[in-house]
Amino acid sequence: MIRIGDFSKLSRIPIKTLRYYDEVGLLKPVHVDNFTGYRYYDHEQMTRLNRILALKDLGFSLEQIGRLLDEGLSAEQMRGMLILRRSEIRQRVEEEAERLARVEARLRQIEQEDDMSKYDVVVKHVEAFKVASVRGVVPTPPEQGSLWGELEGYLATQHMPSKEPCLSLYHDEEYKERDWDIEVCEPLEGELKETGRVKVWTLPDVPTMACVVHHGPFMAIGQAYDAAMKWVGENGYHITGPAREVYLRPAKNGSQTDPDTVTEIQFPVEK
Repeated sequence: MIRIGDFSKLSRIPIKTLRYYDEVGLLKPVHVDNFTGYRYYDHEQMTRLNRILALKDLGFSLEQIGRLLDEGLSAEQMRGMLILRRSEIRQRVEEEAERLARVEARLRQIEQEDDMSKYDVVVKHVEAFKVASVRGVVPTPPEQGSLWGELEGYLATQHMPSKEPCLSLYHDEEYKERDWDIEVCEPLEGELKETGRVKVWTLPDVPTMACVVHHGPFMAIGQAYDAAMKWVGENGYHITGPAREVYLRPAKNGSQTDPDTVTEIQFPVEK
């Protein structure tokens, strides 16, 4: 038998780690002196320790390693666990590669503009939710007030409270000078009867939504759209559905110049 200090030197594993492996039942000493508390190990335990280190290097947790060593898993079970680890590692590599691409895109932006953009684009999961909506063609986005009046008027007659924040969907697939196809939406919590103009439906779940927040007058929101579109192109995404404008803090009285307006622009995207 050899003392823990010597076993630590032989294995090049810190004493603190060996004590922890003992505490969790992963590698227990062959003997513990009742008087001094010294832990003693056997040279043969190096085989088990090396197996622990090898499995740990593959990314298995200590709990999983304990099961692998003590439950006598079959080769087929071990194969299944390794296939799962391979899948997890590949996913992590892909995620890190995408993160690296975003870092490089931000560096290029700083180098080209010699400044930090005030807009940060993030990708997030937006869950499905129910809305009441009115869709129509209006000359320009600032003139969508008539659609909102129609929708909110109907909700008022039905005594239906809406759930903030409200939002608009932009259905046109390309930029237009005139005649925008816009759908205004109010999130719902209860049941509502549809009419010929008011539709009740569920906005779909979007696993990857590219989002940017614009804080300032609505008349300047084009800058946020430009930043979002540039980010989508530089990061290898393409848009898969209508853009959403989510009014986190709506403009007072629909003002185009209210400086306190906060709007989140969302684009459903895929690689």
